[in-house]
Amino acid sequence: MLRPEVLARGSARPALPGGPADFTEAWLRNRRLSEHTRDAYRRDVGAWLAWCAGREIDPLRATFLDVNAYGRALEATLAARTGRPLTPATVARRLSALSSWYDFLVKLRALDANPVTAADRPRVDRDHSATVGLTPDEVDALLAAAEAETGPTAARNRAAIALLADLGLRVGELISLDVADLGTERGHRSVRFVGKGGKVRRRALTPGTAYAVDAYLTARAAAQRVTVPELTGPLLVTATGARLDRHSVFRLVRRLARTAGIAAWAKLSPHSLRHAFATTARAEGVPLEDVQDAMGHADPRTTRRYDRDRHNLDRDPAYAIWAARARRRG
Repeated sequence: MLRPEVLARGSARPALPGGPADFTEAWLRNRRLSEHTRDAYRRDVGAWLAWCAGREIDPLRATFLDVNAYGRALEATLAARTGRPLTPATVARRLSALSSWYDFLVKLRALDANPVTAADRPRVDRDHSATVGLTPDEVDALLAAAEAETGPTAARNRAAIALLADLGLRVGELISLDVADLGTERGHRSVRFVGKGGKVRRRALTPGTAYAVDAYLTARAAAQRVTVPELTGPLLVTATGARLDRHSVFRLVRRLARTAGIAAWAKLSPHSLRHAFATTARAEGVPLEDVQDAMGHADPRTTRRYDRDRHNLDRDPAYAIWAARARRRG
């Protein structure tokens, strides 16, 4: 059982209302996170609290040894989707969420130190991503499959895939878009959204994406017997008018990939298109910092990890140096 009133350094700690769930909600309210990330962190902390309860460990008295034991338990846990043990990256992410939760409690003076700090976390290769990527030809095939679709949701699906492919949006960013987020800026068609970290961002719509979005909104307005300017609410909606959810987008990507004959269709995700966006942009000579800005990455190393073609010897700078030397020698 949590005991926020425990004493430290001879002085009483400030009272913390409620139990661990209240601590968690207070922590999440103080973080700029998407709703999807909030839910994930909530599950991560809940799993730790359940593990502690099963072993009669007070989370406020847990040590790094307890966290180490929990980490080993996570490493032996089988993922429901794959049936394989959780990856080091997944274990590291869950412990990272737990560490952030404890940091919050330390700031509240509910305990003296974060027990996760001294724990043994799995080593994660920061230069590797488990996401299955797509080649430019495969992205083209996916878009062609969407173009060939007919039916009441075809226009919406084309708009969703175009936004993922041409802008490299995260799935959470895509489904959070509202009609009101569309606009213009200095002659560019644009879309505004809240990115990771709660930062408001704006991206340009390519002519192809703008056409797909306009066609979808025109069809949607006609079905509702209103004009396009009268449309409100979520940009991408279901047949009942509800906001499209991430699970539907996952299913859409895989269904279209299967139709397109992409061998790895069952392993693809919306994030595969985000990786393809980074790889293709870099292959086309877009500077790393511009790709980083477009993707909303705080660290350029993250952008480099998304670039699946970064180790291609065709891009070895030795060639550029040699060519420049050859030109100087005339």
